[in-house]
Amino acid sequence: MRYFFWFVLVYALMDAKLTTLHTIIKHSVFISKEKRRIISPLGGEPDWIFDFRAVLLDAKFLDAFTEVVWEKIESYYPFQIGGQETAAIPLITALVLKSKAKGKAVSGFYMRKSRKTYDLQNNIEGTVTQDPVILIDDIINWGSTMQKQILLLEKEGLHLAAIVVLLRFCETQAYSGITEKNVPFISLFSLPDFGISIQKPSPREAPQTQVYKTLWYGKSPNPTFSYIVPKSAPLLDEVRLYFGTDNSNFVALHQRDGTEAWSFKVGKPVAGKSIFSSPALWKDVIYFGSYDGNFYALRKDDGSLVWAYKEADWIGSSPAVAPELHMLFVGLEFGLFKKRGGIVALDLSTGEKRWDYRIPGLVHSSPGYSSRYRAVGVGSNNNTFYLFDAHSGALRWQFEAGDAIKYSCVFDEARGLVFFGSLDGTLYGLDIDSGAVRFSFKTGDGIYSNPLLSKNTVYVGSLDKTLYAVDIDSQTVLWKKLLGGRILSSAAFIEGAVVVGCNNGRMYELDSTTGVILSYFQTTERIVNKIAYNPKTKRYFVPTFANEIYCLEKHVEKPLTEVVSYQK
Repeated sequence: MRYFFWFVLVYALMDAKLTTLHTIIKHSVFISKEKRRIISPLGGEPDWIFDFRAVLLDAKFLDAFTEVVWEKIESYYPFQIGGQETAAIPLITALVLKSKAKGKAVSGFYMRKSRKTYDLQNNIEGTVTQDPVILIDDIINWGSTMQKQILLLEKEGLHLAAIVVLLRFCETQAYSGITEKNVPFISLFSLPDFGISIQKPSPREAPQTQVYKTLWYGKSPNPTFSYIVPKSAPLLDEVRLYFGTDNSNFVALHQRDGTEAWSFKVGKPVAGKSIFSSPALWKDVIYFGSYDGNFYALRKDDGSLVWAYKEADWIGSSPAVAPELHMLFVGLEFGLFKKRGGIVALDLSTGEKRWDYRIPGLVHSSPGYSSRYRAVGVGSNNNTFYLFDAHSGALRWQFEAGDAIKYSCVFDEARGLVFFGSLDGTLYGLDIDSGAVRFSFKTGDGIYSNPLLSKNTVYVGSLDKTLYAVDIDSQTVLWKKLLGGRILSSAAFIEGAVVVGCNNGRMYELDSTTGVILSYFQTTERIVNKIAYNPKTKRYFVPTFANEIYCLEKHVEKPLTEVVSYQK
């Protein structure tokens, strides 16, 4: 009988602690618009938020939280506790201390929102053991943050024992990307506990990752995490993909399984930079530049050297090919005081210099070429965009923006415009003949990617985490979509949709007309380059700034999920 009373007493205490938590959340965490003004990421004013950071260091709250949660997870012992910064850190700390008081000490760790770019460059901080992991968080909304954590644990070879959250916004079945892992999913509260209707995201606005299957995954050793910028984007032909890595190797991989066809070693990296140049293809030759100062032409079948141009100090720019002129164009960088950059035109077959032009600022930007106007344009770190006669190299005009022009340009030959973005946050459309501004659109932060053109619409991603669709003629926003991180990946059209990568490690597929998110795929590292796609095989090739490649396919019943290391 006394055991029965002990059982009743324990659960009465738990109910009391749960009631304490509910009271604290209701009075100190839940904030309505009547109490305080609330601003959403898009500038709107939502009706309410839950501000758990107000109580995450409150002793009474943490005492109640740890008692309730420990009762729910003790049976999984031994385990370790993890979660993503910053909300999870005090929760993990409190639970680790509680475990010692309960005589079953466990360790804890936390995951960074994004990898640290210096020192040890960790994604996970703390001492990680091989014990099963219990993930902790304050809120789960659509579940994207939790999905990324689960992926990172899987990548590290760790077993997930359970997930515990203070508050969930949706019905449990809405988190199919999480619940399909077949682990206990514990939420202490849901929105109705605070008089709010449960959120019901539509399948189109809250898509799940399972629409993509990983056929294979490849990685190169020793990636450089210090530079969060576009690197060497993969180029596809019929059977291979080609790109440069941070460890001085230019590689060709078989699209079918990710195995290496060949590799070519360039010179040593400079300040951690090696091959940031995205390759170009003409006939059977691959072209790219390197921070060793050389520009290379390789045979695509075996990677043998055709020729090399060696007159630059560094090359981060990507080449633009003009087949009818039998030339290519690439930006150059020099260590000179007043002539730090330039552009050069090279013969496609021999590498012979046809013309060049020196520029005061570094030219990391990649040239763009218009065959109709026989013009080549390039931006510079001295805030200036230059347009040249592609055949002779004569400067036609130059235009000064408000900040550096770091990426490339796109020609709208039908309208006679050239589009490019600047770190001043402006997307410019200049008259090809005169250089006059005929289009100007301001985003909320710098632009470090290529615009994408389609009929009357230009799409551009910004460092303000937003992808914009703008009507070219009226210069008005058709739609804009706030994504989960800064956008350095250039958007692409794939099967009629707009596909773009993001700094939160996610590839988004959006409806080109409405901006509705149709699907996404989550990685554990930043996606800073354009997504490649083979329309014949229907395969997506998703690169990350960690020199990884994911080969994806939609709606595959039995994925291969092979892991390939394409550099020994």
